[in-house]
Amino acid sequence: MPEPYDVITMGRIGVDIYPLQTGVPLARVDTFGKFLGGSPTNVAVAGARLGRRTAVITRTGQDAFGEYLHHQLREFGVDDRWVSAVEEYPTPVTFCEIFPPDHFPLYFYRQPKAPDLEIREPELDLDAVRDARIFWMTGTGLSAEPSRASTLAALRARSAPASPSAPASASRSRTATVFDLDWRPMFWDGGDHSSVAPARYREALAHATVAVGNLDECAIATGEREPYAAARALLAAGVELAVVKQGPKGVLAVHRDGTTADVPPLPVRVVNGLGAGDAFGGALCHGLLAGWEIERIMRYANAAGAIVASRLACSSAMPYPYEVEQALADGAVGAPGVPPTEPPSTGAPPTGAPSTGAPPTGATP
Repeated sequence: MPEPYDVITMGRIGVDIYPLQTGVPLARVDTFGKFLGGSPTNVAVAGARLGRRTAVITRTGQDAFGEYLHHQLREFGVDDRWVSAVEEYPTPVTFCEIFPPDHFPLYFYRQPKAPDLEIREPELDLDAVRDARIFWMTGTGLSAEPSRASTLAALRARSAPASPSAPASASRSRTATVFDLDWRPMFWDGGDHSSVAPARYREALAHATVAVGNLDECAIATGEREPYAAARALLAAGVELAVVKQGPKGVLAVHRDGTTADVPPLPVRVVNGLGAGDAFGGALCHGLLAGWEIERIMRYANAAGAIVASRLACSSAMPYPYEVEQALADGAVGAPGVPPTEPPSTGAPPTGAPSTGAPPTGATP
């Protein structure tokens, strides 16, 4: 049996149809680009860009867009063996509008039902999920059946010992089970007033070791919006590490052992804030796998997110290690007067986007 995956993510996938023009409403946009999308899928891409062995569990439509997503996953180095097709439903597409520095409306087309909500428990490779060093799931996966039952089955598997066929190091190397709170009210019956979402979040939190979310997401999961109170509530719900993203105020991380890191954002000229949180997630996984101390992880993840915020796309904008290290060394993304570092001989060049002229701002995904 091969070594366990560094990161397996589970949940949304789709095609992002993003304008290639900024500051223009969709009704007036003339040109679009097509990109791999879906938050947990982008996290897998971000991890792969940082050198980690990643895979995603999800489903597409049995259509041309589904074929495109398989191709893109392979291009990005993400294992697609657990990406299957659903004949009944089309591959979702998502549009956005880009108004830097902080307005990026999203328009999801996931009707009558998204294939990624049709993930079924009997089809899961629970041995691989159990043995992965990091398993990453999202709140959206809890919003409908059979995805909810399958997500909970995967979480329960993480509490079990490593499979007998796994390497002896599998149990010892299991690093984290991450719950990305990922609150998308439009996917839930009742929207912002859903009566079932908080209970489903609490059920999943009992199986997770790390929770990641912004203040709105923390409020759904815990009822708390003040950052420290939200972090304490997440710890009380069962996790070992609570990561509370505070937008322009930075990110707060609190560990059960009392370690706290309250890290400011990295200055960046924002082009498109969408995808920054996914880059943050991939970098968070990278730092956890490396065994770094919490403040270093948060600074690294902040830098990765800021880099993506400075670019137009999401999945194809995920940074390489040398780009994150340069941003940290510069103290900002694209610091004026600082020439870019030459990429390592084995690394691909960065994927970027031109500046929109928006004023520099601090960005934390």
